[in-house]
Amino acid sequence: MRKIADRGDVIPALAEIFREYGFAGASLSEITKRTGLGKGSLYHFFPNGKEEMARAVLDDVAGWFETNVFMPLRVGEDPVAGIDAMFKAVIRFFHSGRRVCLVGTFALDDTRDRFAPEVQSYFAAWTQVLAAALTRSGFEAKAARETAEDVVAGIQGALVLARSQDDPAVFMRAMKRLHQRTRVYSP
Repeated sequence: MRKIADRGDVIPALAEIFREYGFAGASLSEITKRTGLGKGSLYHFFPNGKEEMARAVLDDVAGWFETNVFMPLRVGEDPVAGIDAMFKAVIRFFHSGRRVCLVGTFALDDTRDRFAPEVQSYFAAWTQVLAAALTRSGFEAKAARETAEDVVAGIQGALVLARSQDDPAVFMRAMKRLHQRTRVYSP
């Protein structure tokens, strides 16, 4: 088994395992195999087992989104630049449509109930900060809220569709259309 300095070192591997197998399908034997850690090491880092592993992964995703997606939408003089940064970050995070949304996968099955606060806050925060940026860019409040919901839902749907078709170009085309929807055009 390989030596890992701290629990943060194993989180990226755990995230990919949960993305691939979901929470229920990620067996301890698969986790030990893919992380290179024995059960003792895993329980040293995550005394509460697989649930603690999943929470650590969700916290890591939330932290990444806070820094790379939500903050650019919240701060800065130019909300359009924040929206542009959001799209670039999302494309990077989801590997241009080659990587499924871990939080989205947790939202789709019985896992949703177990991790409801994390799942709900992720999507609520995203739509709220995007709606606020859209409002600052010139959208009326109702249109901003609806557009933000459509964009976040569209990103999630595009990930699923791209995955189902094994065609990341589907995701990239959808991202371009969704990005265009965030622009206010004055006649």
